[in-house]
Amino acid sequence: MPGATARLRLGVNIDHVATIRNARGGDHPDPVRAAEIVAACGSDGITAHLREDRRHIRDEDLARIQAATDLPLNLEMAATDEMLAIALRHRPHAACIVPEKREERTTEGGLDAAGQHNHLAPVVARLTDAGIRVSLFIEASERQLEAALRLGAPVVEFHTGEYAHARGEQVSVELKRIADMAALAAKNGIEAHAGHGLTYTNVQPIAAIPQLAELNIGHYLVGEAVFVGLEAAVRRMRELMDHAR
Repeated sequence: MPGATARLRLGVNIDHVATIRNARGGDHPDPVRAAEIVAACGSDGITAHLREDRRHIRDEDLARIQAATDLPLNLEMAATDEMLAIALRHRPHAACIVPEKREERTTEGGLDAAGQHNHLAPVVARLTDAGIRVSLFIEASERQLEAALRLGAPVVEFHTGEYAHARGEQVSVELKRIADMAALAAKNGIEAHAGHGLTYTNVQPIAAIPQLAELNIGHYLVGEAVFVGLEAAVRRMRELMDHAR
């Protein structure tokens, strides 16, 4: 099938290990230890979101994560001067530009790449010039995908929150929308990823979309780790993804 990828990669977001640490203060549980466990049990990458308010990952965590594992680090970041400077200093494998509002509990929806083209263009250019692979976290729509193409982003990550929260017939509608946009991305030479709200229950229909190259999953896996351990949680997600392919 044109644009189909082989093995679907799994990026594990370890933010919420740091959330638990920060709730009490101190150094435990250490997100770096989480990164090491994830690296040993089938993950293909580590994702970490350095937020403006530092609610989970801290600045010093980034270098420690990079030193602890050879897995590529995907830095989720807002398109601000502060975050751009941090990305250029740490040189992660990839930088996923996400929308960010201080008052939100988690990322709400995708980045408006179309409406923010002029703001995003120099950020994408600076990251690209530094050898950092740029990804845009967007809704699965033609308008946003066309904007990513104009910006020269080699990767998009489709926000799967609407799919994850859909019920009844709307599930199929959302799934088709993501599948159609993943196919369109591949047709235009853009690598398509997906993430947000994915669980053991809903991951397989997304994982079965042949043009998707990577899923990024975090909160659910950290939550499951409370009950079964992080290694078992990641291995189970890996199994479900592989079975879907």
